[in-house]
Amino acid sequence: MSGCPFGHTSDAADAERPTEAAGVARPGAAAGVESSLETVDGGTAATASGGNSRFSRRGLLSLAGVGGAGAVAGLAAGFLGHDALAATVASAATPATGESFVPFFGVHQAGITTPAQDRLHMAAFDVTTEDRKELIKLLKDWTAAAEAMTAGRTTGETGAVDGPYDAPPEDTGEALDLPAAKLTLTFGFGAGLFEKNGKVRFGLDGRRPEALIDLPHFPGDDLQPGRTGGDIVIQACADDPQVAVHAIRNLARIGFGKVRVRWSQLGFGRTSSTSRAQVTPRNLFGFKDGTNNLKVEDNTLLDEHVWVAPGTRSSEQWMTGGSYLVARRIQMHIEIWDRTSLREQEGLIGRTKGVGAPLSGGEEFTAPDFALAGRDGDPLIPMDSHVRLAHPDQNAGVRMLRRGYNFTDGSDGLGHLDAGLFFIAFVKDPRTHYVPMQLALAKGDTLSVEYLKHTGSGLFAVPPGAKQGGFIGEGLFA
Repeated sequence: MSGCPFGHTSDAADAERPTEAAGVARPGAAAGVESSLETVDGGTAATASGGNSRFSRRGLLSLAGVGGAGAVAGLAAGFLGHDALAATVASAATPATGESFVPFFGVHQAGITTPAQDRLHMAAFDVTTEDRKELIKLLKDWTAAAEAMTAGRTTGETGAVDGPYDAPPEDTGEALDLPAAKLTLTFGFGAGLFEKNGKVRFGLDGRRPEALIDLPHFPGDDLQPGRTGGDIVIQACADDPQVAVHAIRNLARIGFGKVRVRWSQLGFGRTSSTSRAQVTPRNLFGFKDGTNNLKVEDNTLLDEHVWVAPGTRSSEQWMTGGSYLVARRIQMHIEIWDRTSLREQEGLIGRTKGVGAPLSGGEEFTAPDFALAGRDGDPLIPMDSHVRLAHPDQNAGVRMLRRGYNFTDGSDGLGHLDAGLFFIAFVKDPRTHYVPMQLALAKGDTLSVEYLKHTGSGLFAVPPGAKQGGFIGEGLFA
């Protein structure tokens, strides 16, 4: 699939990694077994009680379940002093199930190298205000709301159940009884934020990075305007779909009058792993996806292929430590695929459907041998296979960090499933790390030509993480 959704990259380190038989997970990857302290983009995933001065959503309900804070205080007052009582109430107000949250502030934005969560809600917005001060105020408000929601708190000072009766609540409330679910919120800026209809916007003349190009129209593209572009994108990933939807809904509510939603996409079932602790998932074609995706543990490779280095133009220094997000909505021709023989399916991909091994032999993480031929003299991995055409050896050695998701959006009106892959990749420079590969796939990859249709597209500059006390994208407006 576009940009190698089936796990094309490979190197010596990959070949030495422990393999897994079909259905047998690597050690530490068992479902439901997770550490309460995880290294993530620019920070650490801590238990939901850490660093919060306010109660978590679940904590508030936990108190209510035992009679509320007043009941707890009354019960304990006779046995504890004031300080001990405060500690007891605070302890009772935090989740006891060990779920974790991902800090919002950090060197890099969370949601890039963060171990991929199970659910996605991504939305692109058009900025309707032309007031620079209003835009900056919105980014500050969004930063405060994002920090609260990723920590498992409600937005605003009064949340969803307090405040004046005659005013709308400051939080929509559908996530009140849910944990943070490792929610991450990642923000990016599209070309339209800098210039639109030939007019420079928000005093950002000369601030658009050269790498923030207008993506070319690739062969076979059938892009729908309502699913393409956008001035600002927000990626919400979580292990609970309602938490992700709640996050985008609240940010859209906060932005009312300044932005409007251009398009949004729900995703389920991640189609790539971003940590070696994760088992390789499968896409809707039934193949393992992202076998050799870049991982959070690959620091040197991340610096080489994902993070933007300091540039020569002072006007672009605000992107140092950031990345570029490529989003492509890829509809799969599910019905045609389901009538294709297993032999042809594996030939189109270049891997076995069960274990996910390259057709040249071995296990899932065995490096493909593109020179190895069969009895008929033809390469065991076909020349037009996705794995071959998307491999770094065929693309000047470039790699990308992918965080794609499956989607199913009902029917296309012709009796076919409107389903496929919502492709997401983070790259250092789309001009070198995405466009050449996609052009090669669009022209020579039989899988892309016959079984896929690209219906949506977007490219966004993702700034580095916000600092405590600052706001997302602050460097752009400095």
